Order: sequence, then structure tokens, then C-alpha cells
Amino acid sequence: MSSPPAYPGIRISGCWALGAEGSSAESLDRLLPPVGSRRSPRKRTTSQCKSEPPLLRTSKRTIYTAGRPPWYNEHGTQSKEAFAIGLGGGSASGKTTVARMIIEALDVPWVVLLSMDSFYKVLTTQQQEQAAHNNFNFDHPDAFDFDLIVSTLKKLKQGKSVKVPVYDFTTHSRKKDWKTLYGANVIIFEGIMAFADKALLELLDMKIFVDTDSDIRLVRRLRRDISERGRDIEGVIKQYNKFVKPAFDQYIQPTMRVADIVVPWGSGNTVAIDLIVQHMHSQLEERKLRWDMAALASAHQCHPLPQTLSVLKSTPQVRGMHTIIRDKETSRDEFIFYSKRLMRLLIEHALSFLPFQDCVVQTPQGQDYAGKCYAGKQITGVSILRAGETMEPALRAVCKDVRIGTILIQTNQLTGEPELHYLRLPKDISDDHVILTDCTVSTGAAAMMAVRVLLDHDVPEDKIFLLSLLMAEMGVHSVAYAFPRVRIITTAVDKRVNDLFRIIPGIGNFGDRYFGTDAAPDGSDEEEVASAS
Repeated sequence: MSSPPAYPGIRISGCWALGAEGSSAESLDRLLPPVGSRRSPRKRTTSQCKSEPPLLRTSKRTIYTAGRPPWYNEHGTQSKEAFAIGLGGGSASGKTTVARMIIEALDVPWVVLLSMDSFYKVLTTQQQEQAAHNNFNFDHPDAFDFDLIVSTLKKLKQGKSVKVPVYDFTTHSRKKDWKTLYGANVIIFEGIMAFADKALLELLDMKIFVDTDSDIRLVRRLRRDISERGRDIEGVIKQYNKFVKPAFDQYIQPTMRVADIVVPWGSGNTVAIDLIVQHMHSQLEERKLRWDMAALASAHQCHPLPQTLSVLKSTPQVRGMHTIIRDKETSRDEFIFYSKRLMRLLIEHALSFLPFQDCVVQTPQGQDYAGKCYAGKQITGVSILRAGETMEPALRAVCKDVRIGTILIQTNQLTGEPELHYLRLPKDISDDHVILTDCTVSTGAAAMMAVRVLLDHDVPEDKIFLLSLLMAEMGVHSVAYAFPRVRIITTAVDKRVNDLFRIIPGIGNFGDRYFGTDAAPDGSDEEEVASAS
């Protein structure tokens, strides 16, 4: 087993911190930036397809791998980009294992692990035949779809949802189902050619090269390809000698010179991994963003209510139902009954804002009738859990064949920030008019996050309708300022929120009153505070 080479850098406690100097390779001139050129720090601006389970279970804890942290300020714009780490190294060097060790030690709530193996190009029939006989070079830069890699990583850094191909190594082809990923605090991109493209390098905030002895890599590759990919020993060794080893020498090892850190001995080098995690913690601390409730509260004070807001006419009937559901002495049965009546009226009112076009039908008497018909493709209801789902029965009652989606947004009790934990949206939702429901909206934080998720799924802003039984002026202004083309529809708007961001005079904790659950131990209002609606 060979010893670590004398790299032109400084070895720090088990890892190699490379300088700007290093050996160059002519074969990489078209791919890599010139040696010695370093990016100046960039100024940063202020999961339908089949999805994988949004969890990564390690020996110590469970990590969310699909979801969204609260990256959006009071204007609805993204304040910080995700921290992107590139992990390069030879085939079977232990890159994925190192990535998982970093994730576990890093202890951040939202992580995306993106593998370069998902981005092999679609093979032609001739190339498929070559691959079947181990005669196709999968270890060449031309085997990867770098344009798709770059566009995917850009979207993830911006917090947008992406669709990632799923590659079948047995058949050397992409599967029909693609998986959905979402932006996160940290994105780890790993692959043998992780540093072999200029545009890709520009997106990486930290570049780590995992350096493992060639004998170990060969043994690992034999074990993996035989047990997991159905190959035979002869074919694996043939492919290794013909393509894998020459590609490592020509394309992969030279990229070590652009790495910020080289980790000798792969996942066994725990000292190096600890140092990497410490550095990443300091970087993430600099980028830390807190959801600023005070900024949301003061950003739009004294402004007139926006024209995109529509409030159900306060008839004696509507006023009477509000009186009942706001009364703290109202029984749960009456609260549910009159809430449902209000929901039905609210949804009927909201449907009047959908686009309609002229149409002519023939009556049973054989006469033409000039009427109206819905001009859109389909209507989808998306509820913000848990209170928003109480409006689903009323929506189904008035919209035939309506499709339903759900979004779960909860507040981190340590930071007070809203976080997206789960969503299920119908396929092709971008073509629909979407009715987004939440029973109370105080700060607008959860509503803004939910709208942002819909926009990330390519739903046009002017096709989103936010419905709520009760809103605070603060929430109305926040949503309208961030998303001026979203239609906001409610039955009433209260002027104030208190220091705990509860609507005043308000309706109380809608979820607890509707479902008959006890209030939170600290007395917080779930929909108005805990969910930061």
C-alpha cells in the first residue's frame, strides 16, 4: 500500500491544505481554470415525480434531507445562498461515506446530498452495446451531462426545487421516475469529476478531494460492482484497467490541485473530517439568517390595504358567525359548525375571481343560453397543515374533481423560525389555479413560505389564491408586498398582533379549538405563533 505523496501544500492534522501551486495537465486545460487563478469572494444577494424519503438516518440521529429552511426575508426574497461542498476523488475512494460523516458531525437541520452518478448521459443504442461488454468509458468527462449538473446545482443554491434523474447501473440507463430535491442549508455534491468543469467549480464554496490508495479503491470497486451491479470479476478488472485507472491518472488526480482540502485515507481520517466540520460551522455562522418577526411587523405599517386583498362582505350573517366562533365560551361543536359555514362562503367568494370565458349551451327546450365557463385547466387546493386542512371538505363540496395537496410548516422552537417539513403536491401543478388555505394568518411567515414553495414548483404567482378565515393586517401586508400578484381572500382582517404575534382580538388557537386538542404548554398559539402563519 503506497504512502501519501508529497503534495505541494501544507498538511494540517491529517489533511492537506493545498496552495495555489500544483502540477498541471494539458488534458485538463479545456476544463479547469488556470493554475493560480482563484475566485474572489462573491457578493451574495439578500422534494410530480417520485421522491426519496426525506430523511437520512445515522447512528446518532435523523437528518432532514428534503425541505426548506426559512431563507426568505420580509420582502419574500432569498437572503443567503446555500453552502455548497464539492467532494471529488477516484472511483470507490469513499466520497459518499465521507459526505455522510460530515453531515452527521455538522449537525445542521437541512442537507442535500447530490451524487454525480445521477447525471450520466443517455446512451445511444451503440453505446449501450459497448457498455454491456464493458467497452464504454464511464470515467471520461464526456460521459456526464455537465450542463444539467450546473443548472441543477444553481437552482438548489437558490432554494428552488429540482428534478434529478435516477440512473440504473445494471442497464446503463436513466429510469423513468425522477426524484425531487429541495434547497437546504448545505448541499454536498460528490463525484469522480466533481472538479472537472469550470462552471461547476464556480458554484462550489468548498472543494474537498478524498485521496485513497489505489489498491483499496480497486478492492472496493470489485466488491461493489459484483454484489450491487451484477458484474463479473473479469469484466470489472477489464473496465478498471482499460478506463478507470487511465481516467484517474489523466482527469481525476490532476483536479487535486484545485481542491481546498485533500483528505488522505478517506473516511478513516477522522481528524481531517473534524477540521472540515469546524471550518464549515464558522462559514455557516457568517451566513446565518433569522426570520425577523420585528421586520415583518414594522415593514408595512400605516400602508393602505393592498388591492389584491378581497374581504367577504360583512353582512349581519357573516358578522353573527364571527361573533360565535370568536366567543371563548362557544362549544367545540358550535365552533366547528359555524367555522364550516364561513369556510363554504369564503370558498364560494374566492371562486368568483377565477377566469371565466363566454360559452353557449343548449337548454332542454332547445334554446341557446349565453353563459360562462371556467377558462383554466384545473383547480388544485393546497392546505397548510394542520388547520388549513379543515377547509378541504368545503373546497371539495364546491369544486368537482378538485385535486388536493398539503404542506407542513412548523416553527423551530429554538430559533422561532418557520421550517418546511413535508409537502405533497399533485403532478403538473404548474398548469393549475391553486387555492392555498390556512385558517389564520398573523405574521404571514408560513403563508409566504408556502407561496414560495408553489412558485418553486412553477405555479405562476397570479394563479395562487391565499384563503384564510381571519388575517392580521401585518400578514396581509407581508404577503402582498412579497408577492404582489397573489390574490388574498379572507372573511375578516384584524388590525393588531400582540408581542407574541397573536391576532388581536383574534379567534384563539384555531387548531386546538377545532380538533379539541389542549393548548401548547407555554400557551403559544399554534397557527398564529408556532406555525408563524
